[in-house]
Amino acid sequence: MRFIVVGCGRAGSRLVELLSVHGHQVTVVDVNADALRAVALRDNVATVQGVGIDRAVLEEAGIRQADGLAAVSGDDETNVIVARMARQVFHVPRVVARVYDPRKADIYRRLGLLTVSPLVWGVDRMVEALLSSSVYPLLSLGSGEVHIVQVQAAPPLVGRTVQAISVAGEIHVTAIQRDGHTFLPGPDAIFRRGDLVFLAVVDRAMDKLEMILAYV
Repeated sequence: MRFIVVGCGRAGSRLVELLSVHGHQVTVVDVNADALRAVALRDNVATVQGVGIDRAVLEEAGIRQADGLAAVSGDDETNVIVARMARQVFHVPRVVARVYDPRKADIYRRLGLLTVSPLVWGVDRMVEALLSSSVYPLLSLGSGEVHIVQVQAAPPLVGRTVQAISVAGEIHVTAIQRDGHTFLPGPDAIFRRGDLVFLAVVDRAMDKLEMILAYV
Protein backbone atom coordinates (compact mmCIF):
# COMPACT_ATOMS: atom_id res chain seq x y z
CA MET A 1 0.00 0.00 0.00
CA ARG A 2 1.01 3.63 -0.46
CA PHE A 3 1.09 6.00 2.50
CA ILE A 4 2.00 9.63 3.04
CA VAL A 5 3.42 10.81 6.35
CA VAL A 6 3.37 14.58 6.88
CA GLY A 7 5.90 15.44 9.55
CA CYS A 8 9.27 13.78 10.10
CA GLY A 9 9.90 14.27 13.80
CA ARG A 10 10.22 11.39 16.24
CA ALA A 11 6.67 10.16 15.70
CA GLY A 12 6.82 10.58 11.95
CA SER A 13 10.16 8.83 11.54
CA ARG A 14 8.98 5.94 13.73
CA LEU A 15 5.80 5.66 11.70
CA VAL A 16 7.82 5.59 8.48
CA GLU A 17 10.04 2.87 9.92
CA LEU A 18 7.13 0.63 10.87
CA LEU A 19 5.26 1.09 7.60
CA SER A 20 8.35 0.48 5.47
CA VAL A 21 9.35 -2.60 7.48
CA HIS A 22 5.96 -4.07 6.60
CA GLY A 23 6.68 -3.53 2.91
CA HIS A 24 4.54 -0.45 2.29
CA GLN A 25 5.59 2.43 0.05
CA VAL A 26 5.93 5.59 2.14
CA THR A 27 6.40 9.20 1.06
CA VAL A 28 7.46 11.63 3.79
CA VAL A 29 6.73 15.35 3.65
CA ASP A 30 8.65 17.83 5.80
CA VAL A 31 10.39 21.20 5.49
CA ASN A 32 13.48 19.90 7.29
CA ALA A 33 15.95 18.52 4.76
CA ASP A 34 18.10 16.89 7.47
CA ALA A 35 15.13 14.98 8.87
CA LEU A 36 14.21 13.76 5.40
CA ARG A 37 17.75 12.59 4.70
CA ALA A 38 17.64 10.48 7.86
CA VAL A 39 14.67 8.44 6.61
CA ALA A 40 15.47 8.48 2.90
CA LEU A 41 17.98 5.64 3.30
CA ARG A 42 15.19 3.17 4.09
CA ASP A 43 13.77 0.90 1.45
CA ASN A 44 10.37 1.88 0.05
CA VAL A 45 10.72 5.46 1.31
CA ALA A 46 10.54 8.61 -0.82
CA THR A 47 10.76 12.19 0.44
CA VAL A 48 9.28 15.53 -0.57
CA GLN A 49 10.59 18.73 1.00
CA GLY A 50 7.88 21.28 1.56
CA VAL A 51 4.94 22.43 3.67
CA GLY A 52 2.28 19.78 4.19
CA ILE A 53 -0.64 22.19 3.75
CA ASP A 54 0.59 23.10 0.26
CA ARG A 55 -1.63 21.34 -2.26
CA ALA A 56 1.18 21.18 -4.83
CA VAL A 57 3.45 19.49 -2.28
CA LEU A 58 0.81 16.87 -1.54
CA GLU A 59 0.31 16.32 -5.26
CA GLU A 60 4.06 15.77 -5.64
CA ALA A 61 3.93 13.28 -2.79
CA GLY A 62 1.37 11.25 -4.75
CA ILE A 63 -1.70 11.94 -2.66
CA ARG A 64 -4.06 11.05 -5.51
CA GLN A 65 -2.75 7.48 -5.42
CA ALA A 66 -2.34 7.24 -1.64
CA ASP A 67 -4.11 4.56 0.38
CA GLY A 68 -3.60 6.48 3.61
CA LEU A 69 -2.16 9.64 5.15
CA ALA A 70 -0.92 10.43 8.65
CA ALA A 71 -0.47 14.07 9.69
CA VAL A 72 2.03 14.08 12.57
CA SER A 73 3.75 17.46 12.38
CA GLY A 74 4.37 19.41 15.57
CA ASP A 75 1.41 21.74 14.99
CA ASP A 76 -2.21 20.72 15.67
CA GLU A 77 -3.72 23.14 13.18
CA THR A 78 -1.41 21.99 10.39
CA ASN A 79 -2.26 18.36 11.06
CA VAL A 80 -5.99 19.03 10.99
CA ILE A 81 -5.81 21.10 7.78
CA VAL A 82 -3.75 18.42 6.05
CA ALA A 83 -6.05 15.65 7.23
CA ARG A 84 -9.19 17.48 6.12
CA MET A 85 -7.66 18.22 2.70
CA ALA A 86 -6.74 14.56 2.33
CA ARG A 87 -10.28 13.46 3.21
CA GLN A 88 -12.40 16.13 1.54
CA VAL A 89 -10.33 17.21 -1.46
CA PHE A 90 -8.34 14.12 -2.41
CA HIS A 91 -10.66 11.47 -0.90
CA VAL A 92 -7.84 9.45 0.69
CA PRO A 93 -9.44 6.31 2.21
CA ARG A 94 -7.51 6.30 5.51
CA VAL A 95 -6.56 9.53 7.25
CA VAL A 96 -5.40 10.18 10.82
CA ALA A 97 -4.16 13.36 12.52
CA ARG A 98 -2.14 13.75 15.69
CA VAL A 99 -3.67 16.47 17.89
CA TYR A 100 -1.96 17.35 21.15
CA ASP A 101 -4.81 19.40 22.64
CA PRO A 102 -7.37 16.88 24.00
CA ARG A 103 -10.22 19.39 23.69
CA LYS A 104 -9.50 20.01 20.03
CA ALA A 105 -9.02 16.30 19.39
CA ASP A 106 -12.48 15.58 20.76
CA ILE A 107 -14.08 18.33 18.66
CA TYR A 108 -12.47 17.14 15.45
CA ARG A 109 -13.34 13.55 16.27
CA ARG A 110 -17.00 14.51 16.57
CA LEU A 111 -16.73 16.11 13.13
CA GLY A 112 -15.67 12.76 11.72
CA LEU A 113 -11.90 13.26 11.63
CA LEU A 114 -9.86 10.41 13.10
CA THR A 115 -7.46 11.90 15.63
CA VAL A 116 -4.90 10.59 18.11
CA SER A 117 -4.13 12.61 21.24
CA PRO A 118 -0.80 11.45 22.75
CA LEU A 119 -1.57 13.16 26.06
CA VAL A 120 -4.92 11.44 26.56
CA TRP A 121 -3.66 8.08 25.32
CA GLY A 122 -0.53 8.20 27.45
CA VAL A 123 -2.30 9.20 30.65
CA ASP A 124 -4.99 6.55 30.13
CA ARG A 125 -2.32 3.88 29.72
CA MET A 126 -0.57 5.04 32.91
CA VAL A 127 -3.80 4.82 34.89
CA GLU A 128 -4.45 1.35 33.51
CA ALA A 129 -0.92 0.26 34.40
CA LEU A 130 -1.36 1.51 37.96
CA LEU A 131 -4.84 0.13 38.56
CA SER A 132 -4.95 -3.02 36.45
CA SER A 133 -3.47 -6.23 37.79
CA SER A 134 -3.83 -9.02 35.23
CA VAL A 135 -5.51 -7.22 32.33
CA TYR A 136 -3.55 -4.65 30.37
CA PRO A 137 -4.55 -3.15 26.99
CA LEU A 138 -2.20 -3.57 24.06
CA LEU A 139 -4.17 -1.05 22.03
CA SER A 140 -7.13 1.28 22.48
CA LEU A 141 -9.48 2.12 19.63
CA GLY A 142 -11.39 5.32 18.94
CA SER A 143 -11.43 7.53 22.02
CA GLY A 144 -10.60 4.62 24.30
CA GLU A 145 -14.06 3.04 24.17
CA VAL A 146 -12.67 -0.35 23.08
CA HIS A 147 -9.42 -2.02 24.16
CA ILE A 148 -7.48 -4.90 22.65
CA VAL A 149 -6.29 -6.97 25.60
CA GLN A 150 -3.81 -9.84 25.88
CA VAL A 151 -3.97 -12.34 28.74
CA GLN A 152 -2.13 -15.56 29.50
CA ALA A 153 -4.31 -18.64 29.85
CA ALA A 154 -3.93 -19.18 33.61
CA PRO A 155 -5.19 -22.38 35.35
CA PRO A 156 -8.73 -21.05 35.95
CA LEU A 157 -9.07 -20.51 32.20
CA VAL A 158 -7.46 -23.72 30.95
CA GLY A 159 -10.07 -26.23 29.81
CA ARG A 160 -12.79 -23.60 29.48
CA THR A 161 -14.37 -22.57 26.20
CA VAL A 162 -14.22 -19.21 24.48
CA GLN A 163 -17.93 -18.85 25.11
CA ALA A 164 -17.35 -19.05 28.87
CA ILE A 165 -15.64 -15.64 28.97
CA SER A 166 -17.53 -13.94 26.16
CA VAL A 167 -20.16 -11.30 26.91
CA ALA A 168 -22.25 -10.02 24.01
CA GLY A 169 -21.46 -6.42 23.23
CA GLU A 170 -18.76 -6.22 25.90
CA ILE A 171 -16.12 -8.97 25.75
CA HIS A 172 -15.12 -10.86 22.60
CA VAL A 173 -12.22 -13.29 22.13
CA THR A 174 -10.61 -12.24 18.85
CA ALA A 175 -7.59 -14.57 18.58
CA ILE A 176 -5.51 -17.21 20.34
CA GLN A 177 -1.77 -17.67 19.95
CA ARG A 178 -0.69 -21.26 20.55
CA ASP A 179 2.65 -22.97 19.86
CA GLY A 180 3.79 -20.10 17.66
CA HIS A 181 0.61 -19.97 15.59
CA THR A 182 -2.30 -17.53 15.86
CA PHE A 183 -5.86 -18.40 14.89
CA LEU A 184 -9.41 -17.09 15.17
CA PRO A 185 -11.33 -19.33 17.57
CA GLY A 186 -14.96 -20.37 17.45
CA PRO A 187 -17.18 -20.19 20.55
CA ASP A 188 -16.48 -23.86 21.38
CA ALA A 189 -12.69 -23.55 21.19
CA ILE A 190 -11.01 -24.69 24.43
CA PHE A 191 -8.19 -22.79 26.10
CA ARG A 192 -4.97 -24.69 26.74
CA ARG A 193 -2.11 -24.02 29.12
CA GLY A 194 0.33 -21.53 27.57
CA ASP A 195 -2.21 -19.90 25.26
CA LEU A 196 -2.00 -16.17 24.70
CA VAL A 197 -5.54 -14.88 24.42
CA PHE A 198 -6.44 -11.64 22.66
CA LEU A 199 -9.76 -10.00 23.45
CA ALA A 200 -11.71 -6.92 22.37
CA VAL A 201 -13.24 -5.34 25.47
CA VAL A 202 -15.35 -2.21 25.87
CA ASP A 203 -13.91 0.15 28.46
CA ARG A 204 -16.76 -0.24 30.93
CA ALA A 205 -16.28 -4.04 30.98
CA MET A 206 -12.59 -4.14 31.97
CA ASP A 207 -13.39 -4.82 35.62
CA LYS A 208 -15.92 -7.45 34.58
CA LEU A 209 -13.25 -9.21 32.50
CA GLU A 210 -10.92 -9.34 35.52
CA MET A 211 -13.67 -10.93 37.60
CA ILE A 212 -14.48 -13.45 34.89
CA LEU A 213 -10.82 -14.45 34.53
CA ALA A 214 -10.49 -14.84 38.29
CA TYR A 215 -13.59 -16.96 38.82
CA VAL A 216 -14.29 -18.66 35.50
